[in-house]
Amino acid sequence: MQQNSFSRIALSVLGLIEHAGLAVITIATVIAMVGEVNVMISSGAVTLADLLLLFLYLEILAMVGLYYQSGKLPVRFPVYIAVVALARYMVLDMKSMDEWRLLGVAAGIMLLALAVLAIRYGHARFPYSDGE
Repeated sequence: MQQNSFSRIALSVLGLIEHAGLAVITIATVIAMVGEVNVMISSGAVTLADLLLLFLYLEILAMVGLYYQSGKLPVRFPVYIAVVALARYMVLDMKSMDEWRLLGVAAGIMLLALAVLAIRYGHARFPYSDGE
């Protein structure tokens, strides 16, 4: 009996910490988006790197929203974020990269894309049941 009440209290505390963390992530992401838009407005130009950064922020917000909707976080979303982050890194530093680093980043993007395909195939071919 005492163990059961302790488990409920622990789960409640963990749930509160989880919601507080998601709130912090959401607020920080919105602040970063506003800051990036201010940078674009003050410079009077929008670059591809700016757009990719905004896309990263939107992916993070979508990930938080999806978690609130379903209570689950698909593995694909962080992988998408990693792909866009690597693409942004490549766009920003392409001129200063040597060939091997450029190939390494491109290979990383390719591996992450293959991972998304494998995850999607596995989910379509072997879907989860409601009990899992």
